[in-house]
Amino acid sequence: MSHTEVVDELASYVRTEFLGDDRSAELGPTTPLLEWGILNSMNTAKLLTHIREQHGVNVPPTYLVGNNFKDLSRIADMVVELKAA
Repeated sequence: MSHTEVVDELASYVRTEFLGDDRSAELGPTTPLLEWGILNSMNTAKLLTHIREQHGVNVPPTYLVGNNFKDLSRIADMVVELKAA
């Protein structure tokens, strides 16, 4: 999957799981997920499980820093990088 495809897939997941499938919710590649409280610790754990199941990658502990989860674009960067490794 390309970076854009990962962003789109993650946006769909986040919208469905964390925003009640609100299609009007502004959720773009640079939406500040942490700042807006969309990714709290429980949601981040769910997202990590989703990334493992959907994309086949385990996010190592060294990647579990806020900057990697700042927005969908950064999460997609991480997923694409881990898939390429």
